[in-house]
Amino acid sequence: MPCAFCAASAWLQPALTGRSVAHAASAFPMLIYNVHGHRETNGKYAVYTRIAACEKRATPARIQNPPEAQVINLSQHVSTHLRLHVEEQFEVKRPEMDEIRGLAGLCRSFQNVTGWRLRCAPTEESPSTFEWSKHISAPDGRAEHVLALEPPVRRGTPRRSESERPNEDAATKELADSIGELIGELNTTRFALWQREAELAAGVPIAQHADDESHLAGRLETVLQAGAKAVGCQAAAAYMLDDATRRLKLRSCWGLPKSRLLDPPRQLRGAAADLEALVGHAVVMEDTSLLPHWKVPEEFRSAVCVPISSPTTPLGTLWMFCDRTRKFSVDQTNLIEIVAGRLAADLEREMLLQHSLQSKTIRRQLTHAAGWQHHRLPRIKPLLHGWQVAGWTQQGDCLGGDFFDWFVLPDGSLAVAVGDAQGKMIEAGLTAAALHTALKSHASYRHSAQQMVERINETLWTASAGDQFASLFYAMIQPDSGKIEHAAAGHVYAAIVGDALRPIATADTTPLGTQPDAEYRASHDELASGEVLVVFSEGIKKAVKSKGGRVLWRLIQRNRERSADELADKFRSFLDRHFDQAAIEDQTVLVVKRVPH
Repeated sequence: MPCAFCAASAWLQPALTGRSVAHAASAFPMLIYNVHGHRETNGKYAVYTRIAACEKRATPARIQNPPEAQVINLSQHVSTHLRLHVEEQFEVKRPEMDEIRGLAGLCRSFQNVTGWRLRCAPTEESPSTFEWSKHISAPDGRAEHVLALEPPVRRGTPRRSESERPNEDAATKELADSIGELIGELNTTRFALWQREAELAAGVPIAQHADDESHLAGRLETVLQAGAKAVGCQAAAAYMLDDATRRLKLRSCWGLPKSRLLDPPRQLRGAAADLEALVGHAVVMEDTSLLPHWKVPEEFRSAVCVPISSPTTPLGTLWMFCDRTRKFSVDQTNLIEIVAGRLAADLEREMLLQHSLQSKTIRRQLTHAAGWQHHRLPRIKPLLHGWQVAGWTQQGDCLGGDFFDWFVLPDGSLAVAVGDAQGKMIEAGLTAAALHTALKSHASYRHSAQQMVERINETLWTASAGDQFASLFYAMIQPDSGKIEHAAAGHVYAAIVGDALRPIATADTTPLGTQPDAEYRASHDELASGEVLVVFSEGIKKAVKSKGGRVLWRLIQRNRERSADELADKFRSFLDRHFDQAAIEDQTVLVVKRVPH
């Protein structure tokens, strides 16, 4: 005849094995079980079980009156050798209304002035016989307190006539309502302050102290030693999960040979005690010889297994081993859980410290890269009589893909360009650097605007893996005549602003780097005296899309008598005032003005 407990274990084991930790947590959401006896008596098996149902995801309470026990060949002496402890959830104490200083004095002063008694009491303690009441809600929307009025006991002749009394009562209730609004706002503010202080406590910079020279391995072993000695155990071990949550590897131990650290990882599949711990239970085995199916990792007579976890992620299991059969009290089990929490805190601190140091290094490198990118923008303006140029670039992050440039060609022409590389941060910065370098290289020999754009497209295509795309506006201006030859690729926008508005680059074309044989057409125009050429990138078009792009053209048109620098600053200040900077993208503006003689 098979053992009833073994049969139950054989039924439980397929449900627990072969699953990740996330699945193990939902294997038996409706049951909390304690197995209290399993021994052989005169060739017969005795099992004492109790099973209590609970709501799914609810916090189970301790069972005070268990249901009727099911007994199979029950002997008179049954040993208790396994307990599963479920951690209780405690309600977090929040700021209470009775902690508001001055509230009692306010109620007394209110009664002295109006004769009405003003009370602020919890909702469950408030009677329904109040003359007037107002619920004061908590920040989460629950009505926690009631502000109520009890009418005065009028004896003798009232100070006011009966006809004036309704107005007096209405004014009293209106005053009480205003006081209730102020108390509710104060309660919300106190709750926000309570949360903010906790956030600030978590915002302490993580840095390695100069005196903190002990290695993580030494700190973990010290914690295990102190915890094991505190509960009277001879050994302790911390097993950590791998990335796939399929195996447990011994990472730290005390009281065990160091050669155990060389052992291969244990499979989580079939490790019932570890699985039970990882779903939130503390497993206490008072006699491991009676529980072979729970697969204790070391040969000791009794053991305790608890989870090592962060608030959101299971990290592994902590085992405490004892060389004799014994019981573990609730206090000892709680102490072992505290030790597991200390291990999790040390591990998380080490991970955060490493992450913080890596983040600082990366941020420092990004800052240097952003400075390098900014210094590549033109600073010295060309000395061309009758012409003014200005521009600015604002990246969406410390590193971006926008740039502008101007330079004088060997034939005396003024070349201007606006580039916009696709992508975010580092990807955009690298593409922009390649685009800007290609622009400078191809500008050193004779070319047309169409040839410049097509050659840069070929360079970007051949120098990348086919994943670098960019937009570019390029124009060559004859200073004497004001004639402009320009070509555009991708999503850049340009217009000549004078008495009328003449868009010259509005249609979206094929971005650079998309295909090697893409063709781009050049156009010709002329910039008259007093007219302004304005070029901007796609980020500005997205920012003004809700209000229409023409508002920017009208802004330039109304102020075109100003210098190019003033127009660029006007453009930028308008964007800063009227558009959200929280979700800003890379933005670039280039202004070229032909000054009237």
